[in-house]
Amino acid sequence: MAWQKSTYSAGTANNECVEVGAAANETVALRESDAPGTVIVAAPGAFAALIRTVKAAALRA
Repeated sequence: MAWQKSTYSAGTANNECVEVGAAANETVALRESDAPGTVIVAAPGAFAALIRTVKAAALRA
């Protein structure tokens, strides 16, 4: 699977980042670079809802 780093995570001091990739059965995979063996898999709609929620929370912060 090809992983893509989050643009918000790039350039941190410890190079920690969140990565996403296209998983089997048209799902989205998500992992943290410090624990690449732990992968969360979600349906595209659920992943989109997560991103919307995180963005909304960041705007309120």
